[in-house]
Amino acid sequence: MTETLPHQARADLPPQWNPAEVEGELYERWVERGYFTADASSDKPPYTIVIPPPNVTGTLHMGHALDHTLMDSLTRRRRMQGYEVLWLPGMDHAGIATQNVVERELAKEGRSRHDLGREAFVERVWDWKAEYGGRILGQMRRLGDGVDWSRERFTMDEGLSRAVQTIFKRLFDDGLIYRAERIINWCPRCRTALSDIEVEHSEDEGELVSIRYGDGENAIVVATTRAETMLGDTAVAVHPDDERYRHLVGTEVELPLTGRRIPVVADAHVDPEFGTGAVKVTPAHDPNDFEIGQRHDLPSLTVMDERGNITVHGPFEGLDRFEARPAIVAALRQQGRIVAEKRPYVHSVGHCSRCDTVVEPRLSMQWWVKVEPLAKAAGDAVRDGRTTIHPPELAKRYFDWVDDMHDWCISRQLWWGHRIPVWYGPDGEVVCVGPDEQPPTGEGWRQDPDVLDTWFSSGLWPFSTLGWPDRTEDLARFYPTSVLVTGYDILFFWVARMMLFGLYAMDGRQPFDNVFLHGLIRDAQGKKMSKSRGNVIDPLDWLDRYGADALRFTLARGANPGSDMALAEEWAAGSRNFCTKLWNASRFAMMNGATVERAVPERDRLTDADRWILDRLDATVGEVDALFEGFQFAKLCDALYHFTWDEFCDWYLELAKVQIAEGGERAEATRAVLGRVLDVLLRLLHPVIPFVTEVLWTALTGGESLVVAEWPARAGAPADADAERRVIGAQKLITEIRRFRSDQGLKPGQRVAARLVGLAEAEQGGHEAAVRSLARLDAPADGFTASASLEVGLPGGTVVVELDLSGAVDVVAERKRLAKDLAAAEKELAGCEAKLGNPKFTDKAPADVVAKIRDRRDAAAADIDRLRARLAALPEG
Repeated sequence: MTETLPHQARADLPPQWNPAEVEGELYERWVERGYFTADASSDKPPYTIVIPPPNVTGTLHMGHALDHTLMDSLTRRRRMQGYEVLWLPGMDHAGIATQNVVERELAKEGRSRHDLGREAFVERVWDWKAEYGGRILGQMRRLGDGVDWSRERFTMDEGLSRAVQTIFKRLFDDGLIYRAERIINWCPRCRTALSDIEVEHSEDEGELVSIRYGDGENAIVVATTRAETMLGDTAVAVHPDDERYRHLVGTEVELPLTGRRIPVVADAHVDPEFGTGAVKVTPAHDPNDFEIGQRHDLPSLTVMDERGNITVHGPFEGLDRFEARPAIVAALRQQGRIVAEKRPYVHSVGHCSRCDTVVEPRLSMQWWVKVEPLAKAAGDAVRDGRTTIHPPELAKRYFDWVDDMHDWCISRQLWWGHRIPVWYGPDGEVVCVGPDEQPPTGEGWRQDPDVLDTWFSSGLWPFSTLGWPDRTEDLARFYPTSVLVTGYDILFFWVARMMLFGLYAMDGRQPFDNVFLHGLIRDAQGKKMSKSRGNVIDPLDWLDRYGADALRFTLARGANPGSDMALAEEWAAGSRNFCTKLWNASRFAMMNGATVERAVPERDRLTDADRWILDRLDATVGEVDALFEGFQFAKLCDALYHFTWDEFCDWYLELAKVQIAEGGERAEATRAVLGRVLDVLLRLLHPVIPFVTEVLWTALTGGESLVVAEWPARAGAPADADAERRVIGAQKLITEIRRFRSDQGLKPGQRVAARLVGLAEAEQGGHEAAVRSLARLDAPADGFTASASLEVGLPGGTVVVELDLSGAVDVVAERKRLAKDLAAAEKELAGCEAKLGNPKFTDKAPADVVAKIRDRRDAAAADIDRLRARLAALPEG
């Protein structure tokens, strides 16, 4: 450098980017300066996201990291665009999960929650939450989440509890909450009802037994995987049009082992093609059987208690359901009632997601939300455009659910959670109490012991966190929220519930304007991550090894709307390399005088390369803006990656070196262009990779922070197509010369003499210095004799490159190198062909993974052809 540059701190940039030394301190500086704190009194347009509240028991997993990266990218960009941004954080009390954690702690002490009693146990949970809960909040800081910590909420805090009680009371008074006996998912270990999302299904081995009910002409055979429930059968059902059983409809058969007689009924639900076409009906232990029972006025007999033990008087009383099953089959076999047995019989079995216990369908008195009018409003809000679902093809799935939604069981038999605000009197009175009302007192009054489903309180999240039911400044300013970012897997369980409650509580105003649904994260082979498979990737590990920016860029670059992401560690390593490339390129540019303090000269004073990079930058700004608006994170990251690496680093920086070396006015103009491009590029990248861009941008500009810098706008100048054509021509010429040099065995830095014929005719006369510098070509001296040549066709004409390679190649060393490269290419080809020839791989691996292997195979085959040709062309040596 020949002069003292402004912002001398540029020279202080360390040679390497080390995120671990920077990220924590930088994040806390952002928080302390209040950059993420929203101002409800601001006159800026509002932009609101409420975070999908992670469980208080949780730690950061890849799904969280993806969600948070995308939300942070959206909010950082809007903040730079001049919006008043509120990204509101918080946690969910996670009823079952948290209660189970504390119960396990008590078990280590040899105690249960019943030993403590309800009040003491709930106090113990609050103590646990204070000491251990919320670990994920600290991990969010490591990721760089720009949330407003001053507005952090918890679903069990005082304000949100008041919102829960308020909406329960309103729904109750409007006849939309009621109590009834229905079939629910029941966990015999947790001893509570479960929501559908708390049930995980797996293919388990069991047995299918066929049992003969009745004798002689009146005998009928049914098949079941749950023989223990036959003790509660109250009918056998067949299809009304099934000729085989028409004569039995309306008659009775004896239920084996019980002596009871049960009717044969005709019901259209029965599939005559499945099994024998006859099914046992156990209304108290199967949801489909319950519906059949309702249609035919059948009694419902509960044959198990809440622990899953048989309650029917007789030889099986007191047995666990899984002990009773073989005992009942053995008793039936002894009576000659078993017609057929199939084992193992693989079928889908529901398990409690918290403790893995097999779920038991059970008839139970529970509280329910009548969803029909609420669900209609939720469907209408998307149909009329108040809420838009991205990608649009997932709107159909949303409509399939809300248009056919069943009443929602909201009560849970737990102690940790929002207590149902209903009191029962000594004479059968039922009183629902609002938050500002006193519960009834006196002898015989008791509160319902159940708590509400966690999804009930989290369904209020978009407005309860803003102060509802009070008319707060935050609620008026920041509702409806701008966008919800979440996985498509909870479209029904959470998104739909927020729509039900938001539209009901807020007088038809939708809880969010947009819903962006991303896919699930899978391993590199496209398989679901699970601890049992041992393929879970810990984001904290990647944060430690690669840094927050690399993790964020990896996740955002894989986030195609609605599509699952196959995640491999090589992606994270590649993202780290990208951050390193950006660091090195920016540092080099600043060391060579890149500046934002000098205005970029008028375009007619700029070179082709200057005009080309500014035009490409302008196009990239427009492309990134459009992709952000469409939630196309993967595409916008690709656009930024390729502009940064391919166009700015690989080409413009190299061309800029030549221009700066010329000195004078051209060097100064190049430094100004370098500064402009780098300034805008760092702004564009900041929402996704905030840490490295912050350090580089403040060093370049001396500005306060990228967090509050302006988002770049398009310059709007017409692109110079001629300059672009000439630059692309120069790139092609340099690339072809480099390829030819490599094929001839020249070392990358080795300079050789060359004559360039036809440069002017091909419109490349102005780029000769760049071509010679970047292709390592010296000007020919007197007596120059070419020993090799190549022709390169360009848009403006053909350039002939004549080179003197005499004595430039070590033939023996070159043969050795080429032979080694050939062996590696042949090994690569064999490995790819083996994978592509294996149906287990091609049938199960994701399409993009298979496509990558095909590309690798084709590239290896091309390398083999090239290397063999080069070996054949070498002289003997």
